[in-house]
Order: sequence, then C-alpha cells, then structure tokens
Amino acid sequence: MELITLMNPILALLVLLFVVPKMYNALIILVWQPFVLTRRFKKQGISGPRYRFLYGNIDEINKMKIESHLSILDPNSNDIFPRIFPHYQQWMTLYGDTFLYWNGTEPMLCISDLELVKQILSNKSGFFVKSKIRPEFFKLVGMKGFAFVEDVDWVRHRRILNPAFSIDRLKVMTKVMVECTLRVLDKWSNVKREQKMEMNREFRRLTADIIATAAFGSSYNEGIEVFRTQEELKKCFVTCLTNFYIPGTRKMKNSVKKVVDSRLASKQDYGDDLLGIMLKSCESERNERKLSIEEIIDEWKTFFFGGYETNSNLLTWTTMLLSLHQDWQEKLRHEIFEECGKDKTPDSDTFSKLKLLIKCLLVVQMNMVFLESLRLYGPVSYFSRDATKDLTLGHLKIPKGTTIVFPLMKMHSDKAVWGSDADKFNPLRFENGVSRAASHPNALLAFSMGPRACIGQNFAMIEAKVVLTMILQRFRLSLSGEYKHAPVDHLTLTPQCDLPVMLQPL
Repeated sequence: MELITLMNPILALLVLLFVVPKMYNALIILVWQPFVLTRRFKKQGISGPRYRFLYGNIDEINKMKIESHLSILDPNSNDIFPRIFPHYQQWMTLYGDTFLYWNGTEPMLCISDLELVKQILSNKSGFFVKSKIRPEFFKLVGMKGFAFVEDVDWVRHRRILNPAFSIDRLKVMTKVMVECTLRVLDKWSNVKREQKMEMNREFRRLTADIIATAAFGSSYNEGIEVFRTQEELKKCFVTCLTNFYIPGTRKMKNSVKKVVDSRLASKQDYGDDLLGIMLKSCESERNERKLSIEEIIDEWKTFFFGGYETNSNLLTWTTMLLSLHQDWQEKLRHEIFEECGKDKTPDSDTFSKLKLLIKCLLVVQMNMVFLESLRLYGPVSYFSRDATKDLTLGHLKIPKGTTIVFPLMKMHSDKAVWGSDADKFNPLRFENGVSRAASHPNALLAFSMGPRACIGQNFAMIEAKVVLTMILQRFRLSLSGEYKHAPVDHLTLTPQCDLPVMLQPL
C-alpha cells in the first residue's frame, strides 16, 4: 500500500512533465503565435479577417465557396474571380490587395504587387520555397517529383530532365501530337452535320493520350491506366479534402512501377523519351546525374498530371472563347488555310513557319489567342511560397513560416495593369509581345517565372497549337445552348458543367 502511495506522486510528476510541454506548445501555436503575428502585420498597415481558434478562416472560406458555386455566370463575362475566390474578393474589398488570413493556424499573406511577386519568384537564395501541400496531393502527383523538390535535389532533377524538353525532342513529340490528334479526329469523322460534343471530356482523353505516348513512348496502354487511376484519385481529393486514406494510391504506384520494370527488363536502349532519359540516369556513376526508382515514379506522376490536366484546360477554355468570338475563330482558320491548306496535316516545320508569320500577320496570330486565354482562364489560379526565415520584402517585414499567396486570376484581370478592357477577350494586346502587353513586363505569370518557371511550357504551347489547328481545319465551333458558364478551381481551373460545343464540319 505504501508503495502505491509512493508511486502516485511519481506518476503524476511524469504525466505533468510529459503533458505540460505539449500543452505549452499547443498554446503557442493555437493562441500566442496568431496573436503576435496579427499585431506584427497590423503595425505595417496589414489587416484581414479575424483569426478563429484552431480553424482560422477555413469555415468562412468553405461557406463562401459553396454559395458561389451555386451561381451561373453570363457566358460573355470573363469576370470569374469572384466566383472562384469569393473570400479573396470580399477581403480585398475590406482590407485592400495585401491582407492576412489564416488557413487553420498557418498565416497566409495575400500579395498582388507585381514587383514583389517578381522578387519572390526570381529569388535563388532558397528563402522562398514551394508551400507545404496536403498529404493527399502528394499521393496524386508524387512528393519527390520535380515540382516539389528543393535546393540541390531540384538542380539535379532539372539537369536530368532538361534534354527531354529540348527543341529537337519537341520536334519529335510534335509528330506524336499530330498522330494522337488524328486518332481523335477519325472518331469525329462520322459528324456529317452540326453535332454536340463535350469538348472538355474529349480534350482530357486526347492530352492524356499525347503525354502517355510522347513522354512514355511504347508504354501508351499502361500510361492510360495511370491516367484513369489518377483521375479517380483527383475526384477523391477534390471531394473529400480530408486527411483520410484515399483509395487507389497503391494501384497507381503499382501501375507506374509495372511500366518502369517493363522498360528496365527490355535489356535494350531505354529510348529518348522522358521515361528513357530518367532510366538512363539510374546508371550514371555521378550522383548529380542519378534518379532513384522512387523519384522516377514520382516524376512520372508529376508530369502525367501536369501534362494532361493543364493542357486539356488550356484547350477547353480557348475553345470556349473562340466559340464565343467567331471573328477570331475565322482569323485563325484563315491563317491555318493560308499556311497549311485545308487538308494538309501540320508538322513541326509547319509550326515554325507559323511562328515566323508574327511580323506580317499580327492580327491573325494563334499565339496571341492562347496568351489571352491563359490570361483570362489560366489553368493555375494562384501560386504560393513559404518564407524560410524572417525577411524584408520591399516595404514588408515577413516573419518566418508565413505563406505568401499570389492570386494570379486577380492579377491577370487588374485594370490598373492590363487597361480598362482587362475583363475583355482581346488577343491584340499581345501583338507586340508578352512584355509589352501590360504596364508591367512580367504581368503574365501563367507559367510562373524565374528558376522555377514551368519546364514544360513549350511542350504545352506546341501541343495546343497542333490540336487547335487540326480541329479548325475541319470544324466550325459554336457554344451549345446547354452550356453553363461556371468555372471552378479543382486543383486547376476547369468547367463545373463541362463544355458542350456544336461541331459543324467545313
């Protein structure tokens, strides 16, 4: 009995020693840190919605998003920012373009100043790193993929992957793009008169076909299996947005590993597609030229997701805009007929000639249409970076651990930067190039900028030009009366209600 009496104080002391530090740390994170950071930013003239215990502003954001997703916009309206980010719209009205809000206990600083954004994206010191993302998203695209690694790992990945996106390699890929597009157009050949087609669905299948064939060569069938699994994972991620296990992650990893093992077992040259280039790096004796099998699997997932998801949305929104603006559709078709003819299949040489037409055919230039589409309906709606130490950025003092958010959609429609017609579809604003399209030379950030700019942007633009050219050679496009203009941000900007378009054979 005396022993039990003696043990009780000891156990109580041990419990206290364990529990008190935990409680102290929890209070620091949940109460003290939000209070201190709010005061620090307020002294700089930056305010925002009030921090709420544990959840921050998450409940407010979710409530406003649910309400905004019930609305349907006028198809002629490109003012989509209030629908996609109703919370940003409200808070910018109340607190200005720079404001502080809370994602749970994480401080989020929203900045729209282009000069400050340029400094952050161009920074090579490692003080601004890619923001932390939910574990579910890593399962979708791979945490060791090129898009998410930092420092020396990023440099290593970049050196290995650069050859896959060289001009010579892109010319080879152009032929693959043409062949994949022809397969889709063959299926459309039974359209003898005006017929409705769900274009977003068609573009997703097509871009998945292209990335599977161009990046992973003969592994097309297995690549498509990865696409289907990734689509299922994305739906789970968007629907659930929880920390629970998402079904399908093991299936996807096994599908990718099966392709990698098959190529390794071929005992031949691995090929010069993206997968082959990564596999060759495994045999390098230099560490800076090596990728592990796990890294290759994650790179596959990263490029597969980026290769079809963003490209399909670029084609979807450009098709929507051209269906609304028939004058520009006819201008592009005229350019295509002048250069390619009505039936000639375009190849990489054809597109290099189209590029040379910029000087003499400014009004009918395809590149301007895609740039304007990226401005109004860019696949990526925002960027974010985490401050790894206390920093001074322009006139702002930013504490370590702050996530800085750049609302691209708002920045791309800012009338102070793009002019009074910023909410209008006007490709002519790019007739003198991207750097002269707005009051700031880096105003268009669809592919980011600086060292972390999108490695696949040339691939994306060439693919979009190939597909659109071959469609406009054969069909006239107009919006179906069933179309509901309801863009939504589901990892990338996509139509909430698909894109029904009327195809009329020429």
